[in-house]
Amino acid sequence: MKQFMIFLLAIFEATTLMACTNILVTKGASGDKATYLVYLNDGEWLYHLNTTAAADHPKGDSLTFRSLNGKKFKIHQVAHTYAIVGFQINEHQLAIGETTFTGRTSLWDKSKPLKYWDLMRLALLRARTAREAIKVITSLVETYGYGSEGETFSIADPNEAWLLEMVGTGGEGGAIWVARRVPDGMITAHANHSRIGTFPLDDPENCLYSKNVISFAVKKGFYDPDAGKPFAFNNVYDPPSPEHLKYTETRVWSIFRRAAPSQHFSMDYNRGIAGAKPYPLFIKPDKKLNIKDIFALVRDHYEGTALDMTRIPEAGPFGNPNRVRPLDWQTDSADYSWERPISTYNTAFSFVAQLRSYLPDDIGGLIWFGEDDTYTNCYFPIYCSVSDVAAPYKIGDINHYSTKSAWWAFNFVANYANLRYQKMVKDIRKVQSELENRFISQQDSIEKIALTKKGDERRNFLTEYSKSAGMEVYQRWLSLGNQLITKYNDGYIKENGHIRATPYPKAWRDFIIHYNYKKHKIGK
Repeated sequence: MKQFMIFLLAIFEATTLMACTNILVTKGASGDKATYLVYLNDGEWLYHLNTTAAADHPKGDSLTFRSLNGKKFKIHQVAHTYAIVGFQINEHQLAIGETTFTGRTSLWDKSKPLKYWDLMRLALLRARTAREAIKVITSLVETYGYGSEGETFSIADPNEAWLLEMVGTGGEGGAIWVARRVPDGMITAHANHSRIGTFPLDDPENCLYSKNVISFAVKKGFYDPDAGKPFAFNNVYDPPSPEHLKYTETRVWSIFRRAAPSQHFSMDYNRGIAGAKPYPLFIKPDKKLNIKDIFALVRDHYEGTALDMTRIPEAGPFGNPNRVRPLDWQTDSADYSWERPISTYNTAFSFVAQLRSYLPDDIGGLIWFGEDDTYTNCYFPIYCSVSDVAAPYKIGDINHYSTKSAWWAFNFVANYANLRYQKMVKDIRKVQSELENRFISQQDSIEKIALTKKGDERRNFLTEYSKSAGMEVYQRWLSLGNQLITKYNDGYIKENGHIRATPYPKAWRDFIIHYNYKKHKIGK
């Protein structure tokens, strides 16, 4: 419990950066008829992945939670809680992700006990389906209050995918919320901006909402029903600004443009152009997405577009897309900012949940887990029924470098690559591709073996396989770090026994000469 409390404090401190990106893919939009949930947890913290066993609890039992202002609360316990992996997935193939949009800060009541990460964990412990999870979350905040800022939850099971958006009431109790089911055959994405706009009031199969969602806005003066405009949750509770749209909706645009290039999504909205049409809440991809397509959607620095972050001069001589924070600054009374890409070194971890109705829960549900930046990470499978995970993913201290920690192994490789990015990232992506392709190709055979086993024997088999995959990835990344520092040293590149000097790219040298040719010119 102490370790989990440290985790809660860490996630709060990390997510104050207002990061994270999510994608939901319905089973009708995927090539293998699986529901997919993608969650990038972006923040400078070191996450300890863990497992929690299913358990029975005595009548009258309770849980203790502490609000952000330090007050303790008791929350009722339920008779039985389900087994979970981290705060990502449970034994019934229910998966949850989130992104923070903050919204109107006056509605954030830090005296209430239940923060969004508490609600995610409690939903996994208490619910079997996405609809049940929505009921668990909303009933808990109705009873005990909501203690976080504005939040968009991704909630998925093998049959349905839902978005749930929630804000507090500024001390009036309960919460304001709306939930939309993603239509089958469609996908959606969100990235720190409320995405639900207008919604139907008479379609409980596809849309749920708190009874006060409109009346509260009217009472607070956020919405005037006589103004002739339809009620839109995001415009009312998370009013957009050009800087906010640039930071958030650019990521949604890039996911949509690559999933459905035929739809030619404009950049106008993410550039904050007045009157620009917001992106649809749901889109149909041009083709059914497979697991590799989904991995690719979260590996992006806007390459090949006008926003390409690998271009000179901003990317330096070696095409480095990473920008140190803060991303915004002010000069001569004007505001500027770097782009905020989908792939960022600030990612603590990410996962892709794969949820399949045509397999038993203990085999059908898994997360593809990865440490650090999605562009240079490596996803490996962890089945939802496992009783343990590989040790390097359970340990580590962000203030002390250790080769025993998977987080540090991946951060070492990614950080060292910043020295000569475009060269080294090719070496990294080669190993990434090799391992991921093998895990994907052997998935069917592993699951066929698992189907021949039952009960604890099956669980132990999938646990050992998931642990071995995690250990292999960790060990390969330790080796990769050693290879990179050997191959790229002192500005030279060592290949095939030869040490060679490689100059700055011509485009960079041309830029330098254009900037100040006299400084570098030899002779007159």
